[in-house]
Amino acid sequence: MLSLNRLFRPKSIAVIGGGAWCAAVIEQCRKMGFEGEIWPVHPKAEEVAGLPAFRDVVALPSAPDASFIGVNRFATVEIVAALAVRGAGGAVCFASGFLEAEAEDAEGAALQDKLIAAAGEMPVLGPNCYGFINYLDGALLWPDQHGGKRADRGVAIVTQSSNIAVNLTMQMRALPVAYVVTCGNQAQTGLAAIGEALLEDDRVTALGLHIEGFGDLRAFEALALKARALGKPIVALKVGRSAQARAATVSHTASLAGGDAGAGALLARLGIARLHDLPSFLETLKLLHVAGRLPSTRIATISCSGGEASLSADTAQGRCVSFPPLNDRQRTDLRAALGPMVALANPLDYHTYIWRDTEAMTRAFSAMVDPQLALTILVVDFPRPDRCDASDWDCTIQSAIAVRQRTGQNIAMLATLPELLPEAVAEQLLAAGVVPMLGLPEAINAIEAAGLPLPELVHPLLLPTRTAPDPDLVPEGEAKAWLARFGLRVPRAKPARTVVAARAVAADIGYPVVLKGEGIAHKTEAGAVKLNLRSGQEVSDAAVAMPTDRFLIEEMIDGAVAEVLIGVVKDPAHGFVMTLAAGGTLTEILQDSASVLLPATDAMLNAALDGLKIAPLLAGYRGASAADRSAILRAIRAVEAYVIAEADGLEEIEINPLLCTPTDAVAADALMRRKDLLR
Repeated sequence: MLSLNRLFRPKSIAVIGGGAWCAAVIEQCRKMGFEGEIWPVHPKAEEVAGLPAFRDVVALPSAPDASFIGVNRFATVEIVAALAVRGAGGAVCFASGFLEAEAEDAEGAALQDKLIAAAGEMPVLGPNCYGFINYLDGALLWPDQHGGKRADRGVAIVTQSSNIAVNLTMQMRALPVAYVVTCGNQAQTGLAAIGEALLEDDRVTALGLHIEGFGDLRAFEALALKARALGKPIVALKVGRSAQARAATVSHTASLAGGDAGAGALLARLGIARLHDLPSFLETLKLLHVAGRLPSTRIATISCSGGEASLSADTAQGRCVSFPPLNDRQRTDLRAALGPMVALANPLDYHTYIWRDTEAMTRAFSAMVDPQLALTILVVDFPRPDRCDASDWDCTIQSAIAVRQRTGQNIAMLATLPELLPEAVAEQLLAAGVVPMLGLPEAINAIEAAGLPLPELVHPLLLPTRTAPDPDLVPEGEAKAWLARFGLRVPRAKPARTVVAARAVAADIGYPVVLKGEGIAHKTEAGAVKLNLRSGQEVSDAAVAMPTDRFLIEEMIDGAVAEVLIGVVKDPAHGFVMTLAAGGTLTEILQDSASVLLPATDAMLNAALDGLKIAPLLAGYRGASAADRSAILRAIRAVEAYVIAEADGLEEIEINPLLCTPTDAVAADALMRRKDLLR
């Protein structure tokens, strides 16, 4: 992997080109106090932004560590080649009109290939890249204003959107930012490689990724391993929809696994917590910067309002965040600090009679802190400073800081409304090791993400294979035969090509039987499944009514306590996505599913099954028999084994339903789409 150290932590910066963009890069470096050399390069100008200009790259005093190339796309390729020859440390390619413009300009893709070739072993960001900001060293290859300031340590943020990058620099949440980096087209250097390089800086505490698409899956696996080794958490804001979401849904699985189910499964597998909005993304990074990864999501909140206490509890309802009951030590200490008039609970309404008594407030808040908690939160909304006097709230700031110093535990101050924790107060708290949190829902999201346990290390992903054009719908009997070779339990079955043959096969198998029409994807909807047929006449009548003349006759499986769907789709962006869901007629009604990427561990599969709404049925609901969990897992493993062995050409598999009985798990129906490209 190319080293990005010189590029991101430069001692010298070349700014190549004229105009406002390049002048802005020089201006921003000056404003941030960059102590290294800045060398403008322009073929005609004597100076740029007050600095003497060099005619070309060859004329520079030495090979620059970092270069901002702000010229047209054709000249960009030539300059990248010249920088590479000189041994430069890396470059930001600002120009657009490369691969991203392929739909409008056929030359764009070819030009991007030329750019990659010109760079050789020199790392480049972009093209179509806005650049980066290094707030630690004051090095900015950034052609615009920004809202950040120098930092000694902080979080790194990498984004695929220049506008979101600009917006993130304007945050007023007291989040210390070490780097903001935009990726551009990622022609050579991808988001994951950038993330790795930033994590290697000892001053970076956590990494935030704004992801539109993953690209190199192996690079993301390497990033996750690097983060684990360094003990630095990663969080992601994943947006967009995968190509799978737009594909025609031949099966229930494709519908359930469409959209970003694959993205969610990938992030979970890598141990990267996922957020769904920018405020929660920033609050999580802030929490991780101060406290690191939380050992749990057990919290306590303290407020002087019963309404805020209730709101705290309600906001966490249904989330992986809990308020454990007070233990005896907490109760004793709280009673001593608050007296007999306060109802002790978690969340706690401590009332207001100790307000302004900083020492009494400190004793009460400290009494709530306990090793069983990952975070203790003081809920305080400050009055707006333009119309009110907030000096009466100074006692809460002093108390929060004192509790942090006295207990050494993780302490936060939370404003239920984000605008009611002034930035100056937040910075004061942060400097004292107290986490300033803005917004109650955002805080709960952050706690849930920061307390996400790291998953076990797993085998590398099964990468997506080539997409098969116009894959075939494999006849059900043939699909089941293939899967049975890998251990899937299927009913005894035989095909038939006429109504008369269907009657004979049914008699041979033994009644009751199931009659299915072959060659139909959605059999139930098409009236191509008839269950529990008990005579030759019933078989004949059912066969005549079906919209096909090809049949499959199977033994009838009774005694199911639950029905499960096992499906796999090839997601070109994320790998092979396995979906486990409520099966049979409940699939679309409940929309009850969980997804993992293959290969999966037993822990992943069991967690997916336990997370389904039908999990109580599988475990034995209200005294009913439980399903045979080991048989279900064997069925899942059989499907997985087939996918791994026969991945090339495979597009989709669905077992629906898998009939789960107390002693068995039988695939009642199987759908498979594939095109054997190499056979």
